[in-house]
Amino acid sequence: MLLQLKDSGELLKILDVQELIDPNIDSIHARDQEGQEEQSPEFYKKEDLVFPSGENLPRCWMDANYRNAKAS
Repeated sequence: MLLQLKDSGELLKILDVQELIDPNIDSIHARDQEGQEEQSPEFYKKEDLVFPSGENLPRCWMDANYRNAKAS
């Protein structure tokens, strides 16, 4: 799965989708897709990521208590 960094637009390859969808994990392992050689895995904060379309990640992937929060 590919996601994008909000600030730079760089594409990242997500290494563990379970890590991504777990709302109790703030940072995930991913590889930068820059260049032709495969990059080393790094940690990225979920709050800094969006889908390549620019859409934000689902709240249920980021907030374990999303059902208890009031809708604004």
